[in-house]
Amino acid sequence: MASDQQPLAVPRWKPSPPRRQSRPDAAGDDEGPSDSDLGGSLRSTDGFPFGSLSGSSTFPPPPPPFVPRQQSSSSLEIISVENAQNGAGGFVANGNGAAVVVRRETSLRRVDQGVVLSWEDLWVSAAGGGGGGTKKPILRGLNGYARPGEVLAIMGPSGCGKSTLLDALAGRLGSNVSQKGEILINGRRQKLSFGTSAYVTQDDVLMTTLTVREAVHYSASLQLPAHMPAAAKRERAEETLREMGLLEGNVADTRIGGWAHKGISGGQKRRVSICMEILTRPALLFLDEPTSGLDSAASYHVVSRIARLARREGMAVVAAVHQPSTEVFGLFSGLCLLAYGNTVFFGPAADANQDIEEGLGGKKTTTAQAIDALVTLYRSSGHMEKVTRQIADIRNGTGGPVVKMEGQHPSFLTQSLVLTKRSFVNMYRDLGYYWLRFGIYLALCLCAGTIFYDIGHTYGSIQARGSILMFVGAFLTFMAIGGFPSFVEDMKIFGRERLNGHYGVSSFVIANTVSATPYLLLISVVPGALAYYLVGLQRSFDHFAYFALVLFMTMMLVEGLMMIVASAVPDFLMGIITGAGIQGVMMLNGGFFRLPRDLPRPVWRYPMYYVAFHKYANQGFYKNEFMGLTFPRANAAAQAGPGASATVTGGEILRDYWQVEMGYSKWVDLAVLFGMVIIYRVLFLVIVKLTEKVKPMVKGFRFRSTQQSVHVAEHDASP
Repeated sequence: MASDQQPLAVPRWKPSPPRRQSRPDAAGDDEGPSDSDLGGSLRSTDGFPFGSLSGSSTFPPPPPPFVPRQQSSSSLEIISVENAQNGAGGFVANGNGAAVVVRRETSLRRVDQGVVLSWEDLWVSAAGGGGGGTKKPILRGLNGYARPGEVLAIMGPSGCGKSTLLDALAGRLGSNVSQKGEILINGRRQKLSFGTSAYVTQDDVLMTTLTVREAVHYSASLQLPAHMPAAAKRERAEETLREMGLLEGNVADTRIGGWAHKGISGGQKRRVSICMEILTRPALLFLDEPTSGLDSAASYHVVSRIARLARREGMAVVAAVHQPSTEVFGLFSGLCLLAYGNTVFFGPAADANQDIEEGLGGKKTTTAQAIDALVTLYRSSGHMEKVTRQIADIRNGTGGPVVKMEGQHPSFLTQSLVLTKRSFVNMYRDLGYYWLRFGIYLALCLCAGTIFYDIGHTYGSIQARGSILMFVGAFLTFMAIGGFPSFVEDMKIFGRERLNGHYGVSSFVIANTVSATPYLLLISVVPGALAYYLVGLQRSFDHFAYFALVLFMTMMLVEGLMMIVASAVPDFLMGIITGAGIQGVMMLNGGFFRLPRDLPRPVWRYPMYYVAFHKYANQGFYKNEFMGLTFPRANAAAQAGPGASATVTGGEILRDYWQVEMGYSKWVDLAVLFGMVIIYRVLFLVIVKLTEKVKPMVKGFRFRSTQQSVHVAEHDASP
């Protein structure tokens, strides 16, 4: 008779079998793991974590009890604790009256000092779909710690809360979730300043046109302290490249590469991402899926170098890992195993299999019942007691003084200059940013110039002049949305670096504007001159200079508009559609397709006609071209009468034909366009700033009754 019970369905995380690595992806990677690197302990191929263990453990020994590290007087300025209350010398007092040591060193290393991260009764909840203020728990009362020199792996099946726990510890939870519990640094509730923690995301968001060396050197210039000499920053960058194995072969001088250009392998990209975040030698390093998308060999190379760096620098590393190979798992010092938001195991990995097998007891059960049994076993086990006791020791122990870093950020001017140089190089090398547009503009202006070739000064040329000027002022600037995909990639890099505190929004806006100026000037002058002189518009240089300036301002303005769109619609396809729609509406209200006096007054004339930049571009073009010219009237012979003129002046055409506002000069229109360029960029800055401010407010409003825990990461970038 068949049993009514379900067969055992326990979630198992088995080692991933090594994938065959293709030659292009393997190029430049290190050799495979050696026995010496693994401590000679991973020659056995027994699986983790639910395979059997025989004999001595094949995993790292349990970590020793936490003992506060002694501070090195050679790297810290130490004075008496009594002076701490007055903030004298190298000490300042925090809110709890604890002594705070201010580090002033050039190397920024923490070889003999570390930071202990601990969390106690940590809950994370998301808003439920049923309304009524219901919340759905994601993490349920988690406890744990990460210690200097060790790599803690957070593991579990998909959806168990690995990334949520990592984000909660790093202070990166979104506004739609709340958390409660305690997250402590050296047993105290506090925040760490820039340079003391770093976060490496799952996706490698890198500037594909730069070489590996260039990317890391630029990042060093943006992050390392202002008082650090340029030579020392270059040395730090080279040292970090060497530590991550990126100086072997010609990897350092190879472009990172993307869809248009083959570059380095996936494992090397992951190491570049890590390189850029460990330049400041952070005390805490968070890694979200550092082995995602990599084969077993590349995964081992990445994790082994992180583990080696953590031991040498005294770093506490917390990594969310989905399914590591046996070799990669052997590099982890501790394990936090999650299922359905609960802790199934926390402690030395060597004890995980035995505890899980004892919890199941060989019984047949469903997956949910198995998880419940494992959670219950863990909460009543000696491991749970050890974790609780360890957290209490960390909280009650001396634990070392709080570490603050002074003078970390380079100056605003330095950040702006470095970003400008990096952006200029990227725009020069990325064909899709400006060069493709430059070629298309040349072709369009050549077509327009030959279609309207030498239009002369007949009465019919009045309409022809207005048409070609409208085409230049509207359709050529409309083509600026072609560079939106490249700008979206820049925005992704900006988002990652901004979140990690590398620089502020103002530096990015200034750098983007300054670096784009030469390319937009080139696009305005060369194709513009081709169309201008082929058509036969006013040939004096001052008239052409004004024409080129208006075209340049409109292109700058459209790029500012697309920056605003990118901040609200990060998807490049939706962004292009949105930007095209906005410009289409403005174009209809520009005064060409429908003359100003004929526009419906509600909405379209007031305020849309005055909001659309096409109004000021068209008026500037028209005033620049028609003022000073005369044209024969239509049917002049039939209309000629006593005292009647057979010609019409440019001023009359502007006033009566194009209905242009004549109360001010063309330079006012140019000034208005320049002001709109500034306004659009300031608006982008305000939107980004408000987004950062509003998210915590929304979070607090939605979860007013929830006690918020203190985040450990504080990246206070310059404005």
